[in-house]
Amino acid sequence: MTSPRLDRARAAHEIGATIRLALPLITAQLAAVGTNAVDAVLAGHVSAHVLGAVAVGTSIWALAIVSGIGMMMAVPPSVSQLDGAGRRAEIGAVFRQALWLAIGMGVLLWFAVRHAGPLIGMIGVAPGLRHDVSEFLYAISWGAPALTCYFALRGLSEGLSLTRPSMYFSLGGLMILAPLGYVLMFGKFGIPPQGARGCGIATALVLWLEMLGFAFYISRHRNYRGLNLGEHFDPPRLHKLGELIKIGLPMAITLLAEGGLFVGVALLIGSLGEDIVAGHQVALNIASLFFMIPLGLAMAITVRVGNAVGRGDAIGVRYAGFCGIGLTLVTQLFSAGVMLSLPHFIASLYTHDTTVIALASRLIVLAGFFQFSDGIQVASNGALRGLKDTRVPMAITLFAYWVIGMPVGWWLGFHQQMGARGMWMGLIAGLSVAALLLFARFWRGAAREAWRSRPDREMASTIH
Repeated sequence: MTSPRLDRARAAHEIGATIRLALPLITAQLAAVGTNAVDAVLAGHVSAHVLGAVAVGTSIWALAIVSGIGMMMAVPPSVSQLDGAGRRAEIGAVFRQALWLAIGMGVLLWFAVRHAGPLIGMIGVAPGLRHDVSEFLYAISWGAPALTCYFALRGLSEGLSLTRPSMYFSLGGLMILAPLGYVLMFGKFGIPPQGARGCGIATALVLWLEMLGFAFYISRHRNYRGLNLGEHFDPPRLHKLGELIKIGLPMAITLLAEGGLFVGVALLIGSLGEDIVAGHQVALNIASLFFMIPLGLAMAITVRVGNAVGRGDAIGVRYAGFCGIGLTLVTQLFSAGVMLSLPHFIASLYTHDTTVIALASRLIVLAGFFQFSDGIQVASNGALRGLKDTRVPMAITLFAYWVIGMPVGWWLGFHQQMGARGMWMGLIAGLSVAALLLFARFWRGAAREAWRSRPDREMASTIH
């Protein structure tokens, strides 16, 4: 019998399956980044004031987005494990409880975003921007319930290994946002100019259209038949909701910890001067854009690992996780190569200011160095989600980012007078620690799955 380590055919099959799942997800994530670009371009053409208000409002809204997405990340592994186990008839009950969780989370985020005034003051937003930032947040808050329900629908579809609908509706939303935002922000067809508020209204409307379109698609398409999605009405069941929250809440905290690290770095760098802030923003935008590739792969890895767990296939868990992580490293090799070889060219695409280009180029080189750490940590986290292992990864992330990354960055940046480069070296340290610990955690989890499935262990448990 061929050793699993030498089974190249199985590895090739796993890599192919992961790529097929991941490509639509990567496209969907790039479309999500595209919505921010559309908002920024439209706002910038209205006025610098509106651009500033939208930029600040979008940063605050991003905290709500990662909270909602993190909580709904409980859905894909729950569905994929049931699908892998051949228990598709049970998926409907889980999905209905996920919808209750999505509605509750959406209402909570709606309330929080509308009452973000203290946060606006805390982060030092210029007084002249605060009114328009509040107007933007008030308008976009209406999209919060649609956002969380949309990701419940996405989680269902992706957990069934059906990832193309996520791509279709994300791209569709992006195509609608540009003309709708233009009409509302500039004031066309008899509508008065809405500025930043119009941007928030347009985004909220697009979120509702995406969610309703996805719901209609799932209700009609044959791929979702036999799941008992609308078989009957289920009230909220605390036990089932608790299981989803147990998986999703640590993920929400994990994403907030990571997002909070980058927000914290941006705030500290903000004290170093406009040129340095601009250089940081350029480099961060590039890093965020390339990050969508490993993030999409991580979502696919979650599904593949969850399927293997559902099948009781311990070897499949290892193949899904380690092949996925290896594939991520290949993509990160490409990303790192681009950043390390073309930093000046990339920076010049954003600005003609030679000072900003020089500053951004140095940070883009550092971003190139942390591509491997970033890829390993997000892919390992995706594999762990497939095992429904989220609490320890949450603790690892908090430790790596806030006990290692932020203090190291602050010490290098301000105590050692290295400025933005020091803060980015702190990011490298935090991401590297996270990558090492999360990879080790999955290695251990995969070994535990193998131990549980050993025939001699099953026989022993039967005897006892």
